[in-house]
Amino acid sequence: MTKPTEFSSWKSLIEHQAKLKGTTLASLFAADPARFKNFSATFGDVVLDYSKNGVSDVTMGLLFDLARDAGLEEARAKLFGGARVNNTENRPALHMALRAPAAHAGNGLAFAIDGKDVAPQVERELDLLCDFADEVRMGAFKGATGKRIRHIVNIGIGGSDLGPALIVDGLRADIGGKLQLDFVSNVDGAHLDLVLSRAVPEKTLFIVASKTFTTAETMANAKAARKWLAGKLGEAAVDRHFVAVSTNIEAVTAFGINPDRMFRFWDWVGGRYSLWSAIGLSIILAVGPHKFRDLLAGAAAVDRHFAEAPLTENLPVIMGLLQVWHRNFCGFGSQAILPYAQDLWRLPAYLQQLEMESNGKRVTREGQPVTWQTSPVIWGQAGTNGQHAFHQMLHQGSEPVPCDFILTARDRSAFPEQHQMLFANGLAQSAALAFGKSAETVSAEMKAAGKAADEVAFLTPHRTFPGNRPSTTLLLPVLDPYHLGALIALYEHKVFVAATIWNINPFDQWGVELGKEMANALLAGKGGPADSSTAGLMALYDRYTHRK
Repeated sequence: MTKPTEFSSWKSLIEHQAKLKGTTLASLFAADPARFKNFSATFGDVVLDYSKNGVSDVTMGLLFDLARDAGLEEARAKLFGGARVNNTENRPALHMALRAPAAHAGNGLAFAIDGKDVAPQVERELDLLCDFADEVRMGAFKGATGKRIRHIVNIGIGGSDLGPALIVDGLRADIGGKLQLDFVSNVDGAHLDLVLSRAVPEKTLFIVASKTFTTAETMANAKAARKWLAGKLGEAAVDRHFVAVSTNIEAVTAFGINPDRMFRFWDWVGGRYSLWSAIGLSIILAVGPHKFRDLLAGAAAVDRHFAEAPLTENLPVIMGLLQVWHRNFCGFGSQAILPYAQDLWRLPAYLQQLEMESNGKRVTREGQPVTWQTSPVIWGQAGTNGQHAFHQMLHQGSEPVPCDFILTARDRSAFPEQHQMLFANGLAQSAALAFGKSAETVSAEMKAAGKAADEVAFLTPHRTFPGNRPSTTLLLPVLDPYHLGALIALYEHKVFVAATIWNINPFDQWGVELGKEMANALLAGKGGPADSSTAGLMALYDRYTHRK
């Protein structure tokens, strides 16, 4: 494939950015009173406002040209058509099929692999998940001592943890107090210890989420939890207090879990795209099958939008192209995710995996070194907490950081009067980043306040805000299952758009493997460390712990 840097659109964007470099957001808004209307797009009642980015009609036109040059429409068709777009593992990436059953009748997309419709198996597994969740939620499924399950502990890591944990927190208002949910991921025993310290064994159900049932961290935590439960209730109790989400029936059975309570998913579902599958069992238990289907429906609606909307009106396309603009033509190395919703406090961590594990690649789909930048660093925190932590750097730091603000119009908390304050803070932050406060304004304000001339001269540089800092705002009407599903799907497809421009595979993660292999070798004491640093630190560990 042609390198993206060789496209005429890429070269035109370089020239265009050089001309646009001195243009401020303030001047762009001044020149176009309808800029908000002209630089926003909608999906249903979700609004994407990208007017506070340093782009013009020419910029967006060239970016859409770049998308066409990179074959985005063809790549999108292959993705939805079940082609083996994960070319290093020879697999499709058809996580969209997992939410198809929730689409409105006659309005969904059809998904097939090698000509075989996957809908029947997806619907069958979803029905099994929902039936089991109903049993637990209604008290029909009980623990070994006959007590009702009140506490769910999901044991997983990466995609088996981040997605479900995000959704359960995000839909806190929909849980209704039926069950307590906890998530254990870190192999540090302190994580499991904290959760078990508040668990009642007779009322606790563990979900062990691992596709292969060999993930080192997950299985270490699962075995420790099993030992804890067996020590409290006896070995026979394991059968009523553990379920599995996996594809490895032999390992699951050997662990002591009834195969009838092993829920399956498929190798065409990547870990960081798996919350829609059986990996989402904890979500279904938390909010119930009906609301889980609403979550799927929101994502399914975005799938249809991404598959069919023109590029110029397509939200994931615009989001992905803006990231390419900032990363490759403006030189910005990171992107901040700023959800102004406490229930979305896990969103930055979730998007770290989704974006950086997908697009943190240094070779093309063909295995050739890239000579252009790929994934930025993704980071952030829920507002308004971030304002009192790192927004100083966003406003006055030496390098601009593109920001995504996620806002909700309607509140679902017990204190709705505070939501207007939260919403106003989000809008104010994006406006302050865009327009700042000039030295002239700062100086005039201090003089009007009676400050001495020498104090004004000294403080003015410190109190000046340069502005011209890019941000995008996603406005949801409310944080409910449908709109949360839509939000996550928007970012999933955004990742695919950027990956297509960069000509990289967003569905593998070989970079995760080397550290695992080395850790296993260190644990087994095989083939000692090749470097003096690792060997020296391992020797100190042995000495401090009296391991040897």
